[in-house]
Amino acid sequence: MTVIYGDNMGLYKKKCIPCEGNTPPLNDDEIKPLMLEIDSDWRVLNSHHLKREFKFDDFQKALDFVNVVGEICENTGHHANFEFGWGFVIILIWTHKIDGLTESDFILASIIDQSLKD
Repeated sequence: MTVIYGDNMGLYKKKCIPCEGNTPPLNDDEIKPLMLEIDSDWRVLNSHHLKREFKFDDFQKALDFVNVVGEICENTGHHANFEFGWGFVIILIWTHKIDGLTESDFILASIIDQSLKD
């Protein structure tokens, strides 16, 4: 998979592209520049998935956040995994079809980041 960088287009403005399952996951050299385009609170774990944790004052605020981000996932056609409970939400993103990361995973992370700024 060839990823083109430096087009001055924020990732959040791009569209998630459905994975056909015929391309390999991104490697570390392809991941590094994409990490620069998302919030520094995101972590890449084992070159496999993105993870970010959010803190809230109570369960309801965490649930509301999951619902908002869940709608973003549904609208983009790219779905994250969530762990949440009283006062926290953990978002995990990867492309299940190839069991690794694609540019679309970073696009979704960037869209989530942008939604927090709005």
